[in-house]
Amino acid sequence: MRQPTVLVVDDEQDIRDVIAVYLRNENIRTIEAEDGIEALKILDKETVDMVVLDVMMPRLDGIMTCMKIRKTSDVQILMLSAKQEDIDKINGLTMGADDYLGKPFNPLELVARVKAQLRRRQQAHKQRNEDVIQIGELVIDIPRHSVTVGDKPVQLTPLEFGILELLAKHRGQVFSSDNIYEAVWRESARISDNTVMVHIRNLREKIEANPREPKYITTVWGVGYKINA
Repeated sequence: MRQPTVLVVDDEQDIRDVIAVYLRNENIRTIEAEDGIEALKILDKETVDMVVLDVMMPRLDGIMTCMKIRKTSDVQILMLSAKQEDIDKINGLTMGADDYLGKPFNPLELVARVKAQLRRRQQAHKQRNEDVIQIGELVIDIPRHSVTVGDKPVQLTPLEFGILELLAKHRGQVFSSDNIYEAVWRESARISDNTVMVHIRNLREKIEANPREPKYITTVWGVGYKINA
């Protein structure tokens, strides 16, 4: 598993050092910047999972830095400030920050908040990956209800998409015609009905280079259909 990276931005070296020590103890890689301008340069070059960003800094303060980051990135941002007024919290979060912590802070609380934000980011990334399924040149974007093969859009009916989504989400698992019908049509399968077979044939015509020798949706004779794992 890739080690997460946190960019620590604060004009006080002592604070950067303390944060870095605690995060490294949790196996979190840290990069340091002393102001917003330096932080933006680092973000252009480095892959960063989270930014711990002080509000009061010379040259470019934390609020302006946060706004600039949000124009190009959805990286997690935790803002630090010595100002405790609620308006500062509201301003920080309105500008795009994900969390806010007042100074002075307990390093253990900061670590807990950083880890919580990193978990949310990991879960969101995992969810995005699950929402888009790629099998060779076949790409199924579930939220957008779209399919492409080799970057060429493929127009599917809702039932065809439902069959493809079912098989793609359970790669390697064989589904009988009755299983597919009940899952996609959401009703009991009809006896001696070739509806699923017809839809599978139409689906292959659209996504397979050679429908007679399909590489995506394969037939397990006498059992059903599957997409290989």
